[in-house]
Amino acid sequence: MAKFNPKKISGRWREGYALDLQTLSSTPIGYNEFGHMQFDNTRSEVGELLYRLKSKGDRTVVAEIAGAAEEFLNSWAPSVDIIVPVPASGSRPAQPVIILAKAISKRVGIPLAECVTLTRKTPQLKNVYDFAERLKLLKGLHKLDAAVTGGKQVLLFDDLYRSGATLNSITEALYSQGKAVKVFALTITKTRVHR
Repeated sequence: MAKFNPKKISGRWREGYALDLQTLSSTPIGYNEFGHMQFDNTRSEVGELLYRLKSKGDRTVVAEIAGAAEEFLNSWAPSVDIIVPVPASGSRPAQPVIILAKAISKRVGIPLAECVTLTRKTPQLKNVYDFAERLKLLKGLHKLDAAVTGGKQVLLFDDLYRSGATLNSITEALYSQGKAVKVFALTITKTRVHR
């Protein structure tokens, strides 16, 4: 099983954690042919597994990531009724967040509710670096059905925590539109530097 070192993540949710940092160090190694700086990254163990899933499409790592999440959830023990995954902002043949959420749901026996929908198309938020611009793009983006989340204690799940803007936006929607009682947040990794 993958080793991890949980990191607290703060936001509008009651309590939240990332299993570990995504990268432990990044050393610039020069520009590529497109003028983008390239880095030699040292990733945490779960960070490397997540990288393999997201960047290489390596599904053999899913069980190991889900096992680490199960171990952490069993020790943290938030009282939750459902797991709600963050919807993807881009299109891939297979969405890592959904793949991991399904695997974790099955392992811990907490039902999965894919109940957050997007009200419009947006650019991929990972490519928007200005925090104010991210917030503007997120305003009114998420729609929820209170029939699914009303009166429930929710574990909001994403694969990577960067600025917290998306998780905070969905948490707000879970409370206001979704009528959730409590929201907890879990991500597999978080970036070392975030706003």
